[in-house]
Amino acid sequence: MAKNIEKYSLVEICPIRNVVARFGNKWSFLVIMLLSENGTTRFNQLRKLIPDISTKMLSSTLSVLEADGLVNRKVYPEVPPRVEYALTATGQSLVPLILQLTEWAQSHMQSILRHRKAYENVQGEAG
Repeated sequence: MAKNIEKYSLVEICPIRNVVARFGNKWSFLVIMLLSENGTTRFNQLRKLIPDISTKMLSSTLSVLEADGLVNRKVYPEVPPRVEYALTATGQSLVPLILQLTEWAQSHMQSILRHRKAYENVQGEAG
């Protein structure tokens, strides 16, 4: 038991915490899926596909995905500069897992929402 606690205690040495902490936000999966569906995509096109993301957040998300080797970034020496993003093989290997998680969420969403509502009702009565 103590060995398991030690194995998962530090984000730096725990594979699941380390990896999920990097792309487990609400934007990374969406960016990965859009790049998977659209192939090589320009930055401004990604902004149009995700209208509620700020330029700063999209840039930050893409930087993290690039740093982790999930996305390739290519800058063309033009004026104005053209920047394109594409999934790497590692990024592509994540797509089936995201699709499985999406299917699971769709299958269980109604049940989860019912449980949340029941929980909130109990908490509201207790408070």
